[in-house]
Amino acid sequence: MVALELELEKEMDDCPSKITDKLTLRSQSLGSEVADDELEIPLEAYTVLHGLAEEWTDISGNENLTLRQLKGAMTNEVFECHWALANKRGKPRKVLLRLYGESSELFFNRENEILTFEKMSQHGQGPRLLARFSTGRVEEFLNARTLSSVDLRNNQISDQVAVKLREFHALDMPGPAEPMIWQRLSMWLEKALELASPNQVEEFSLHLLHEEIANLQKMLRRSGEKIGFCHNDLQYGNLMIDDNETNLTIIDYEYASFNPVAYDIANYFCEMAADYHSDTPHVLDYSKYPDYENRRRFAAMYLQATGESVDEVEIDALVKETDSYRLASHLLWGCWGLISAHTSDIDFNYLEYARQRFQQYYLVKKISL
Repeated sequence: MVALELELEKEMDDCPSKITDKLTLRSQSLGSEVADDELEIPLEAYTVLHGLAEEWTDISGNENLTLRQLKGAMTNEVFECHWALANKRGKPRKVLLRLYGESSELFFNRENEILTFEKMSQHGQGPRLLARFSTGRVEEFLNARTLSSVDLRNNQISDQVAVKLREFHALDMPGPAEPMIWQRLSMWLEKALELASPNQVEEFSLHLLHEEIANLQKMLRRSGEKIGFCHNDLQYGNLMIDDNETNLTIIDYEYASFNPVAYDIANYFCEMAADYHSDTPHVLDYSKYPDYENRRRFAAMYLQATGESVDEVEIDALVKETDSYRLASHLLWGCWGLISAHTSDIDFNYLEYARQRFQQYYLVKKISL
């Protein structure tokens, strides 16, 4: 991986015109295949992909690269990259190209995210890291399908998510096992206040949120609450399942950190309101939020995943704690949407998304506190 990065730097310094010509020709030869999307990738990304393909002897040529952008990503741009086999039989060689979003560094430390990605790979979780470059990376392409919004409301699949999430929370990961949610909320609120217009500050009552966060932290934090290594962004696009629907994988760890496990579960429940592949991907439908019986079913599956004996009191306590932590989820992603509205060039109505999350915060607060 390091050698590939060094080779890329040297080639770009020594012969930039050669790389530019190669990319131009590549774009032209792919024109008929990607004309609808008019895909463009950075020069260094193309060079990394070209270098990886040189190691494969079974493809028709490392220059015969086809790109397809995968929809639904809101922090990064993600592409499926494949090369046809020389014998024309069998499935093509595939990798996943991830280009970091313009505003992603505002939300998390990229080097920490890479370390998390590599540690997850050591634990046998998620895809392998194949190569890195300054604005993105290349990952192993998993032969599994991404879940849909409908899948999250399928009890059999949601049961698997519960079991997998219990395993995820118990992973041995570096760093202090201290909740990050409150620090992250405060940081994102400061950035939102910096970027928001006066009208947005007033509409979303941003000047009152420091006090809201402090009160929420005082209410939710308690001695002995279960802390685990949490994904923190468990939307359906970050869950994959094999063809037999028996092996579920959690991917994309940009926001992962230690947190109360109830917060991670609450965030998962909130994501059931979203359909990022619809004609209006920013619109949230909270009528799809799981009812009490389904929340209780998930909590029971989660607690029983390790084979321990669990009583009704423990299940009810986790449901209650999860219900409260959804308030933190709404505030956090409301701030994220507002920041992204000012910094991201991805085609998504971040401002309306933020508006819905803040509105839901106050609605839930009114009926639950």
